[in-house]
Amino acid sequence: MDDSPVYPTSSKSAYFSRMKAATIHELKQELQNIPAEQLTELCIRLAKFKKENKELLTYLLFESFDEQAYIENIKTEMLQQFEEINTSSVYFIKKSLRKIIRTVSKYIRYAASAETEVKLLLFFCTTLKNSGMPIEKNPVIRNMFQGQLKKAAKVIASMHVDLQYEYVKEMEALTAI
Repeated sequence: MDDSPVYPTSSKSAYFSRMKAATIHELKQELQNIPAEQLTELCIRLAKFKKENKELLTYLLFESFDEQAYIENIKTEMLQQFEEINTSSVYFIKKSLRKIIRTVSKYIRYAASAETEVKLLLFFCTTLKNSGMPIEKNPVIRNMFQGQLKKAAKVIASMHVDLQYEYVKEMEALTAI
């Protein structure tokens, strides 16, 4: 007698039994067949599962319609985080800067907009440059600064030529340390 496990033939249960994630295309097809009430329940359950899911859902439902206000809120939060940096040690400065970069990167992922990404990255770099922190004296801080500039330059290069001009000028001002 064969003792091998028997897997169900239904496509829905096949993913569950082997814990294999469905593709985006398969998820989209399945979500289109679900009634609105059940879809709402799934979204609420997803939001309860992880904080980032809840934050993304909050952005999509309440903040995505006004991108400029969203950017301003993030800039305000970023300024507050810069003010809270403990400058008594370079270690604490580096640790705080990494935390700010992590937070900004998360917000950039939510927005999924090149223009928003460039604005936030350039704001981070401008704030860091104007903060008086030892960018040139410490290689780690300098690398963080240059890394964010490189990210911004890459995104700017992918933007339409009309939008690039203003951001390129701002980049040039930042690179003239």
